[in-house]
Amino acid sequence: MKTRKYMHGLSLVEMLIVLAVIALLATMIVGLAGRIDNQSKEKGVESTFALLEGALEEYRDYQGDFPQQPVKDFTNVPAHSEDLYRQLYSIPDSRKILDKVSGSLIKHDFDSGAVPPVPEIYDPWGTPLDYRYVPGDSFPEFVSAGPDKIFGTADDITNR
Repeated sequence: MKTRKYMHGLSLVEMLIVLAVIALLATMIVGLAGRIDNQSKEKGVESTFALLEGALEEYRDYQGDFPQQPVKDFTNVPAHSEDLYRQLYSIPDSRKILDKVSGSLIKHDFDSGAVPPVPEIYDPWGTPLDYRYVPGDSFPEFVSAGPDKIFGTADDITNR
């Protein structure tokens, strides 16, 4: 009578297949998590835009017009953000709304030389928000550079 000897264990091929499946699943999860993260940041930008629009309405009700943009050069985004924050914060009703913007999106630029330093309004990706207003426009425009942190690209997010 013959007895069979069975070897228990995994072959190298079986282990490689398992590792490949695990790597594929991990790649899918990381990609999905990145998309969900960007979507939540986009929603955060939209809610920040809504708060800033409310503060701008209060500013216009008080002053009669929207804050002017003294520097028309769109490459100087931090100056636009500082100036907008300063002007909105000077009006009590705008200040109440501005205080609702997440503290993680308001940052002080200590390198600007202003004493005390004027805060800037940032998007969730760490780029200052751009404020654009030309007298005669129906409403000012807010622009976030988006995930790539570069203005003027396809992933920019605006309130229009």
